[in-house]
Amino acid sequence: MKILLLPGDGIGPEIMNEAKKILKSLQEIKNIPLELDEALFGGAAIDATGQAYPAETKTKVANANAILLAAIGGPKWDALPQNQKPEKGLLELRKDLEAFANLRPVKTFPALAHSSTLKPEVIQDVDLLVVRELIGGIYFGNPRGELIGAKESTYVNTASYALSEIERILVVACEQAMKRKKILCSVDKANVLEVSQFWRTIASKLVKERYPEIQLFHMYVDNAAMQLIRNPRQFDVIVTSNLFGDILSDEASMLTGSIGLLPSASLGDGSRPFLYEPIHGSAPDLAGQNKANPLAMILSVAMMLRHSFKLKDEAASLELAVDRVLEAGYRTADLGLASVEMTLSTSQMGSRVDEEFRKILGA
Repeated sequence: MKILLLPGDGIGPEIMNEAKKILKSLQEIKNIPLELDEALFGGAAIDATGQAYPAETKTKVANANAILLAAIGGPKWDALPQNQKPEKGLLELRKDLEAFANLRPVKTFPALAHSSTLKPEVIQDVDLLVVRELIGGIYFGNPRGELIGAKESTYVNTASYALSEIERILVVACEQAMKRKKILCSVDKANVLEVSQFWRTIASKLVKERYPEIQLFHMYVDNAAMQLIRNPRQFDVIVTSNLFGDILSDEASMLTGSIGLLPSASLGDGSRPFLYEPIHGSAPDLAGQNKANPLAMILSVAMMLRHSFKLKDEAASLELAVDRVLEAGYRTADLGLASVEMTLSTSQMGSRVDEEFRKILGA
């Protein structure tokens, strides 16, 4: 089982170190043959090679069974042309992997009921999944960029989806819904966007014909943004386009109390490795201070164990370890509401989770 680690930039190397602890414990205790390798990616790769996604990294990606990415980007590279920035490398990586389905689970921890800015009674028992289309839509559509006219330039980004792109993300969402409560919300902007009208038509037809057990409802994206705050428990699985999914899942992260708690998995058709990463950014203001929350990175490892390697028990054990550490009162600074003695650094939180994980595994 070959896992390629991409530490990236900012807090990336720090939180990746905590993921390594978990993987090494798994190797040691369960004797699972995990082969770990690392590669340059993002801003660190630009500094070393001039490219965010260099050829050597592409070769390692092709040879891996799963990719674990920490975080990329930062102000240091903001002045670069758009097609040379770290984020361009991430879009290329997702495209290379044909990782069209991004799964972003949002589950509140009872121990963190008071860490959210929302009332505890609003976020209690929230357990939803955002299924975001990842390699189409406005982030990839053409034409894009500057269109030079006779009088002035126009800047364009194109939101486009083919029938096959919509169908395959809907199938993933439906399969996930079938494992859960069989409730699916398709989010669009069909009142004003033709591409959304097409999306809605295909969603209705596909669910009716192939997944009649699923309760499907549609919601405009602006209403969905409001409803996630007003009554998040009404949602089970949300499926939506690239741009809308990016925004809504970041909003939903605040239901849990911190964006530092949310992992993600980016899946394709199985012919190429899957990609796992926390949904937060590189937090350059925290880099090198050992203050970042590593839990989203650790929970991304759990998603990798479950989806890429079918190690469901081990994944559940890791999630339980995180839950127990939080129940015991330990926090990183972003979660607040803890005494100085219970507020942990990045490495301390990672070690606490690793210690609990080893106990659960029987070490």
